Amino acid sequence: MNRLLAIAALAALPAFSTAHADTVNVGMSGGYFPFTFVQQDELQGFEVDFINAIAAETGHEVNFVTMSFSGLIGALDSGRIDTIANQITITPEREAKFAFSQPYVFDGAQVVVKQGNEDTISSTDDLSGKTVAVNLGSNFEQLLNDLPNAAEIDIKTYESNIEQDTALGRVDAFVMDRVSSAQVIQQSPLPLALAGAPFSEIQNALPFPDTDEGRALRDDFDAAITVLKENGTLAEISQKWFGTDITVAE
Repeated sequence: MNRLLAIAALAALPAFSTAHADTVNVGMSGGYFPFTFVQQDELQGFEVDFINAIAAETGHEVNFVTMSFSGLIGALDSGRIDTIANQITITPEREAKFAFSQPYVFDGAQVVVKQGNEDTISSTDDLSGKTVAVNLGSNFEQLLNDLPNAAEIDIKTYESNIEQDTALGRVDAFVMDRVSSAQVIQQSPLPLALAGAPFSEIQNALPFPDTDEGRALRDDFDAAITVLKENGTLAEISQKWFGTDITVAE
């Protein structure tokens, strides 16, 4: 009987392909508070805790590799890293190239302006004739290009100083995800404000190479994400960094 119970217990475990200690190279920018950032020489944030929780389930060792956000997709494509944990939005173009995990963050694109300008820029319609900044390599440039008034928006791409240039009036607004923008405004000494409501739903997931090995690693991570959702760990990590659960669709 004990042997049968042991077999039943094993069958109930998540279907990870191996119980290995292989090293997984996880790319992130280290410059996207509060998801991934460096403070007192320590890499931390929601994404760091999330990946460490996955590794605790799968048995993998994790090597965090930081680089500019614009270089992450290229690094994954060339095999220098195994996945990216940096709020990577699922898009048809990316799905055609990579194998994605299930979504683990549900968010929206948000316009941010210099404090005092939120009344004149209260929707994406008001971006006509304006200069709008986005992070280089992010999906927000495409979201702006998909707007009906896209031809009337001057889009600038940035690696850094996107918040500072908006606060100083060098650009009229910037766009990033709703959760990050609210956190940036709360933490920043710069006079910034949210402008209107989020204008596009975003689902973030982990991309992997679309190969046998990449898909196997995706399946291991995906099974772990399911466990973290079901046992409440993912929600706890979200509450720690955001004070709310951003890991479920509204």
